[in-house]
Amino acid sequence: MKIHEYQAKELLREFGVITPRGIPCFSVEEAVKAAGELGGSVWVVKAQIHAGGRGKGGGVKVAKSVDEVRKFSSAILGMQLKTHQTGPEGQKVRRLLIEEGADIDKELYVGIVVDRATQKVCVMASSEGGMDIEEVAANTPERIHKVFVDPGAGLTDEEAASLSKDIGVPESSRSKCVAMLQSLYRAFVATDASLAEINPLILTADGNVVALDAKMNFDENALFRHPEIVALRDLDEEDPVEVEASKHDLSYISLDGNIGCLVNGAGLAMATMDTIKLFGGEPANFLDVGGGATTEKVTEAFKLMLRNPDLKAILVNIFGGIMRCDVIAAGVVEAAKQVKLGVPLVVRMKGTNEDIGRQILADSGLPIISADNMGDAAQRVVAATKGKS
Repeated sequence: MKIHEYQAKELLREFGVITPRGIPCFSVEEAVKAAGELGGSVWVVKAQIHAGGRGKGGGVKVAKSVDEVRKFSSAILGMQLKTHQTGPEGQKVRRLLIEEGADIDKELYVGIVVDRATQKVCVMASSEGGMDIEEVAANTPERIHKVFVDPGAGLTDEEAASLSKDIGVPESSRSKCVAMLQSLYRAFVATDASLAEINPLILTADGNVVALDAKMNFDENALFRHPEIVALRDLDEEDPVEVEASKHDLSYISLDGNIGCLVNGAGLAMATMDTIKLFGGEPANFLDVGGGATTEKVTEAFKLMLRNPDLKAILVNIFGGIMRCDVIAAGVVEAAKQVKLGVPLVVRMKGTNEDIGRQILADSGLPIISADNMGDAAQRVVAATKGKS
């Protein structure tokens, strides 16, 4: 789950991370009022969407008068902001953050993620903060310094001080940087985050260390522990199909292909997509119906897949362990009838009651293509997208 920059900053401030003063706004009038409340002579008008690269896309502007705050807010609010993370369709800007100007002396980068290789939290930092951090990571990875944190000890003073020194924080500001890094780490752990990123982290002319930007993502499997974070969810920023799927307890992610996938189990779903690609096809979605799929759940899954205008075929791949094949077969038949399925449907089932399940499919009278194994199923569904049987 993702949240907006202003929400991330509110969370980080609770853990002691210093950020500029700012006010979220939903209209141009609110933005102008916010500038007056903040005072000063320089403000930053920032688009709030769940994507990076906003500055390059024209979603961040420095205003040197209230008139410019109004002008930039009018231009940004409602725009279809396109960045390297939104895709070509862009994302509509519905919220702004009006923030006080900052006296930037140096831009740095700090990020925290879970490193699966070491099974530890990795704290990354670089002296090359700002809009081109991706290029730094790709072309000069040696400029990104890392610490893999012992979960028992946490981020120690020595580790944080070493990172601060490595990224060029002067000794006079190093203690402040250490405190910021440790506060960020505590926030990451306490909120069950999957990403905490400050880019840029700035050194001000008077030696302060300030989070000028902030990005946080959270492990959805841990959200039951954090209702206060769930309350920050902005459904306007999410794929409408994925939002609808979550209402039916379906794990669904939209992809760019034309072959719909309905599978029980995340591992099998990933293997199914890999097999489709192996035989030259492109999956249209990841869809895990789980181990307790009902007819209603399967029907909703079909409806979700059929929302994709590029869909040319569907592959149902079921391993009947907890979920019996006859139950899923009955669900597939009923769902296909309800949605008046108009694309080829390939079904592969293995496991408990698979013979009964296959008979249910055969007796349905529907043009269902049966497959014996994953390779056979993938080849058949790829052929079906090309008008072959």
